[in-house]
Amino acid sequence: MEKIKCTISYDGTNFSGFQIQPHKRTVQGEIEKALQKIHKGQAIRLYPSGRTDAGVHAVAQTIHFETPLQLDVESWKKALNALLKKDIYIKQAEKAPASFHARFSALEKEYHYIVLNEAELNPFRRNYVYQFPYYLNVLKMEEACKYLEGKHDFTSFSSARSTAKGSKVRTIYEATCKRNGSEVIFTFRGNGFLYHMVRILVGTLLEVGQGKREPSSISDILAKKDRQQSGKTAPAQGLYLWNVIYGAE
Repeated sequence: MEKIKCTISYDGTNFSGFQIQPHKRTVQGEIEKALQKIHKGQAIRLYPSGRTDAGVHAVAQTIHFETPLQLDVESWKKALNALLKKDIYIKQAEKAPASFHARFSALEKEYHYIVLNEAELNPFRRNYVYQFPYYLNVLKMEEACKYLEGKHDFTSFSSARSTAKGSKVRTIYEATCKRNGSEVIFTFRGNGFLYHMVRILVGTLLEVGQGKREPSSISDILAKKDRQQSGKTAPAQGLYLWNVIYGAE
């Protein structure tokens, strides 16, 4: 058996998330169907670096699967892309060591969230940004981002619907907010993220940008470990899994 690692991108608009679900179109379901065709009907399970929700996009998601077939990596890329619809693309395929796991071997993940800060509706971008028509003080949001960096318990920024057990402590290596024309781009890079964490962080930072919270309030929200203390969950369509970082295998 060989282990194949793939870097993939997808437009999450028409998917019910990444994880396979009965009677719903998912990223995992589409790729596993393609793998089953390549393997002449044999079911092949794939494993991702993490699961994304309905409407969330990926620039560089990582998956792996095991296969009895002996194909070179370019053939894997071509074969899968030939069978997949145009909203999923295999960017790279490579052979991975037996010890590799797309989720458990990951050292860092990077997410971007794009806000279109314009008053007039842009119908062409509605599935790819969160259009926010109100004034935002980017300097205040950038100041607030600094309180998120480092090792913290992010219970206040985790969905109350999360069923995940265990520690809510995560380390954020980078949290930034930059304006580029009418776009406001949030970047979060860390060793792991909780369910809806990035979207709740963005929803809270937008309240800082509107003057509804002070930047320093982020410290209080973290300390209280209570989801009710943080802001709304920002919509899915502005979120992108940007990159997954691994060490030398």
